[in-house]
Amino acid sequence: MPGRVEGKVALVTGGASGIGRATALTFAKEGAKLIIADMNEDGGHQTVHMITENGGEATFVRGDVSSATEVAAMITQAVETYGRLDCAHNNAGIGSRPRVLLHELPEENWDQVIDINLKGVWLCMKYEISQMLKQGGGTIVNTASIMGLVGSWSRSGAYNASKHGVVGLTKTAALEYATSGIRVNCVCPGYIRTPLLENLLTSQPEMETPIVARHPIGRMGRPEEIAEAVVWLCSDAASFVTGHTMTVDGGYVAQ
Repeated sequence: MPGRVEGKVALVTGGASGIGRATALTFAKEGAKLIIADMNEDGGHQTVHMITENGGEATFVRGDVSSATEVAAMITQAVETYGRLDCAHNNAGIGSRPRVLLHELPEENWDQVIDINLKGVWLCMKYEISQMLKQGGGTIVNTASIMGLVGSWSRSGAYNASKHGVVGLTKTAALEYATSGIRVNCVCPGYIRTPLLENLLTSQPEMETPIVARHPIGRMGRPEEIAEAVVWLCSDAASFVTGHTMTVDGGYVAQ
């Protein structure tokens, strides 16, 4: 039986670990060819190896999503390698550091989070959409967050602002390209056990209990659970879905 994205070409940014790696592996399992983009070369090559050792096709490209030149190169490599770009998961992102009140946050930290989490998504869409218009369509899924839908108690103002921006950018792009065969959606994960979160819990272990308590389902999520949502949104099964903000959060924002 063919996979849900059989024969399609997919780009995953932030594909070296966490949600990005899980999404890349799920895309490959469902028949897609992959471009894995990340700043982490070792992790990116590991993701490629995990795909190819199971018979899939994947290529790694080192890329900084906050750089227009490097984003353009990602898209160029995808097209030169596989001939087109059908699906894109704009997932690369960072958390707020340091976790302080808004008035205590250094300007350079604000700029870094916005550059990667929001400008990076815009740049990726800019070049992905240009290619998709040439070929007659495609699908894009951006990684936002539950923190793009609600306020935060965890002193992560820059992160929240960036993810609210991703939600708005997703809806706007969906409307602008709805008649061009390009669907644009986003996923809003709850707290997912990724290396990003594990690093936070290592430095602040007291946060784990209250984080879990905020999820009615009684646990944090797994990267694979977000990956399933992303691949479904990119598949033909979701052909009437665009501009959607899909929460995959164990009930977090339903409260």
